[in-house]
Amino acid sequence: MTHLARNTKLTFLVCFNLLCATLFASAADSASAFAGYKSIRDFGVSSTNTAAANKEALQKAIDWAAPRGGALFIDPTDEPYPMDGGLILKMNVSLIGVHGPVGRGTRNPDKRQPVGSVFRIEDEKEPFITVESATHIRGVQFWYPNQTLNDPDKIIPYPPTIQVSHDKPTEGVTLSSLTFYGEYIAMDFNASRRNICEQILFEHCYGYPLSGEFIRIDYCYDIPRILHCHVNPSNQRFIKGGYSRAVVDKVVSSGKFTYAINHTDNAVLMDVFTFGAYGGVYLGPETYGQLTSFNLDCVTVGVHKLGNNTFNRNWQLSQGSIIANAGPKIEDVHPIIIEGQGNTSLSNVEGFSGGNGALTTLGKSQDFMLVRGDKKLTITMTGCRMRNYVADSPLTIQNPMAVIQAFGCVDKDEEPFNYPAR
Repeated sequence: MTHLARNTKLTFLVCFNLLCATLFASAADSASAFAGYKSIRDFGVSSTNTAAANKEALQKAIDWAAPRGGALFIDPTDEPYPMDGGLILKMNVSLIGVHGPVGRGTRNPDKRQPVGSVFRIEDEKEPFITVESATHIRGVQFWYPNQTLNDPDKIIPYPPTIQVSHDKPTEGVTLSSLTFYGEYIAMDFNASRRNICEQILFEHCYGYPLSGEFIRIDYCYDIPRILHCHVNPSNQRFIKGGYSRAVVDKVVSSGKFTYAINHTDNAVLMDVFTFGAYGGVYLGPETYGQLTSFNLDCVTVGVHKLGNNTFNRNWQLSQGSIIANAGPKIEDVHPIIIEGQGNTSLSNVEGFSGGNGALTTLGKSQDFMLVRGDKKLTITMTGCRMRNYVADSPLTIQNPMAVIQAFGCVDKDEEPFNYPAR
């Protein structure tokens, strides 16, 4: 063996040993980190307890974890944990379950109910859990077993499942890989001017709220993020099946938006989906940010953008698809509504319509975009494809002060559309 070959072999053996040592150390660190979680069962939470007893036990666990910055592990079980509402997730605490988002639902092999890290919620009076600053919920399912699937007159208007604190400012909340079944309002982050919220992250969350509201945010002045969220009436298909057509029609009639942003700076919504709702995304008058890679399916209004000044009430909408086809009257169906002030930039946004058996649809929209108001606003459109609207033009312009430019777009007749026409 040559000197070079011996050195090469020695170098390989040294590197291999270092790699093995690193992997073993990483495994040990992971095991140590997992061992650092405290099981909620250690505090008396059990799938055989009453909802009131479990609520009391889980609150004790949270109280223990708060001064330590602790994480509580929600042990998977074949019987979900019965829970009353009114929990306070105090500052520094994490609730960690075993799931990624399970949009069709886990299922007990012998019963039509979810299994795993699941809270069974029956409380109709209080929000299930209120979050404070520096908190984290991940990998958990929330199940409302008494909620109707078929009868719109029997919808239970549960309080929000997760709610921001109204008693103090809340900064730094992560809500990740969560699944909701039977919720009325999933995540309520409508704070107040006195007690604002900031740096809130929603990611990989699935559900279908029967109020029409999945995530609502108000008075959030630092970078909220809504990422990779999916709202669909079939989300619990593996458990008891999806919602009936009549229930979905009731949700559409609510006039609510799946994602609503108010009094919020620098908001980012990316890869968001909704199906069977009145509205997809509401962008209130005191907001600005970006909405990208979205699909708003079977809605009355896809995006409603407002603005109350010309300085920074600006939104960039890109790489999106809107299927606006639901509602009692075609003249109320608009993929996009823009009013107020500020700028809206649309790039590669598609609007079309059609039928769907999951709800009552009209098969058409009135137009592609409704622009209304009496103050100057600006709109720029590039590469938008617009079809299945009944109006003569894709743009219904009811604001004489609007400044609109459209380049390289395509109308319902698959003809080039530019505005002003050239």
